[in-house]
Amino acid sequence: MKAAFDFARKFKRKKVTVVHKANVVRATDGLFLDAAKEVASQYPEIQMDDANIDAMTMWLLKNPFNYDVLVAPNLYGDIISDLCAQMVGGLGFGCSGNIGAKLAVFEPTHGSAPKYAGLDKVNPIATILAAKMMLDWLGESDKGSALERAVAAVIQEGTIRTYDMNGSNTTTEMAQAIASKLG
Repeated sequence: MKAAFDFARKFKRKKVTVVHKANVVRATDGLFLDAAKEVASQYPEIQMDDANIDAMTMWLLKNPFNYDVLVAPNLYGDIISDLCAQMVGGLGFGCSGNIGAKLAVFEPTHGSAPKYAGLDKVNPIATILAAKMMLDWLGESDKGSALERAVAAVIQEGTIRTYDMNGSNTTTEMAQAIASKLG
């Protein structure tokens, strides 16, 4: 919880939404929500609200710009990350971070996608954006922003597209196009 609020403070985010199902899973999700309220009291400049996971999936689709930082237990976070990835083009765009006090792991939301191993076919953008999240976490936000701008430029141009973007370019071609934008 503290990591979510620290992230919001560090990146000047205005709101943290706590995703839970405390009305049904009272013991664990209730504790999760109580902890959120306690931590939120230490961050008066950041608004905190909460939502049940089932309602959250609807509200994210209906009003995605109403949310800034989401914090959820693993299961709900997994559901939300796949939903959000589809909202921006599919799992090939979804990155995630599991951030603790001293360690963090960053990865595409789709995981390793072993059925595509060696095919040079998948969209590498989720992995590249996970690296952007890692750079931010490491305090290298300028480098992370440059990486994000490079990805955005390639997507906007639309000449290099992997199969999930209705194209026929390879993983390598997409990665090279993004790398070329970094100078």
